[in-house]
Order: sequence, then C-alpha cells, then structure tokens
Amino acid sequence: MIHILQWNGVIEDRITDPEQLRKLVGEPHEAVVKKSIAQIDSHVRDYLARSPLFFLSTTDRQGWCDVSPRGDEVGFVKVLDDRRLIYPERPGNRRVDSLLNLLDNPRLGMLSIIPGMQEVLRMNGRAHITSQEDLIAAQNFSGKTPQLAVIVEVEECFIHCPRALKTSGVWSYEDWLPKDEHPSVSEMFQAHLAINGMKLK
Repeated sequence: MIHILQWNGVIEDRITDPEQLRKLVGEPHEAVVKKSIAQIDSHVRDYLARSPLFFLSTTDRQGWCDVSPRGDEVGFVKVLDDRRLIYPERPGNRRVDSLLNLLDNPRLGMLSIIPGMQEVLRMNGRAHITSQEDLIAAQNFSGKTPQLAVIVEVEECFIHCPRALKTSGVWSYEDWLPKDEHPSVSEMFQAHLAINGMKLK
C-alpha cells in the first residue's frame, strides 16, 4: 500500500545565504577541498575505463536543469588527452534535451558509476558537440558508429565518498524491490499523456 503524506503547514526557516548554511554544516576538511583536480590523471582514466554508465547534468540559458543517464559498453567514455574526453551520443527519442541545453550553455556535470562500487567519479567542465567523422570513427565505439559525439574539456574531477550508495543499499540485490512491485511505466506514460490532453491509439 502507498501512503501519501502531505504537508499543509508554512515552510519556515528558509536558508538564504552561504553564511547561514556554513553555520549549520560547518567547513569542509582541507583534504575534501584539495581532492579536486583539473586534469584527467591515470586514476581517472582507470575509473572511466571500467565504467559503463554516467549521469549527465545540463542547464539551458534560462536555468532549467536536466539530468539524463548515458550508458554503453564498459569504457565508452574515451580519454583524448589529459584535459579532454569524448563520449558517443546515441540515437534516442529525438528530444535531445541535453544536446539542446549544451548549445545554450556548454557547462555540464558528469557522475560516473562502476556497478558494485560505492564511490562515484564526479566531473565538471565545458562541452561541445561534434559530427567529425574521422574523430568519432577513431574512438572505436561499439556497434554502429554514431553520427554525433560530445567532447568535454574537464575543469574539475574528484572521487565522491560512498555514503549515498552505501546507505541506499543500491547494490544489495537481496534488498531490491521485486519486479512485480515496480511502478508501471506504461501506466505512468499514459497518465502523463492524458494530463496533457493526449491519448495514444
């Protein structure tokens, strides 16, 4: 059974400036700040070579945000040099939200995952979209060579602590929700179309 809880009270004690926030959470340890680097070193290369999935964060010029998963063969994010990486942009539903955002605002965030590993790799930088055939073909991406790829100039990367994945138990198979209890994607899709006045035949 799904229990729906609603809050009907007034939202108070809103945090509005960095000083308020710091009084509550404190200052980060020096090592937490200095673990961030602005290059793709051998450790970052090794992590990317073992990862089949990352989450891409983009924003358009109005500030509307989007997060989208990108998955392919293990190591599909290729390193071009110690500052740049490239990943394939596979055909999808043609919404291309992330690509349109990158045309508006080239800044992005990437969160790479290795299945079973609690620590994630975070990277931030600037990107541009390319259709350069010889460059894309040279990456030997699996399957059909994509028409488009995204090149990222890495400005910041660091390993993120394991707390979120550890406490969520996301890799604990025995705690996974049984498939017959999964939300119905089909019902959700149809319901959301109906909200917008559309019904599939």
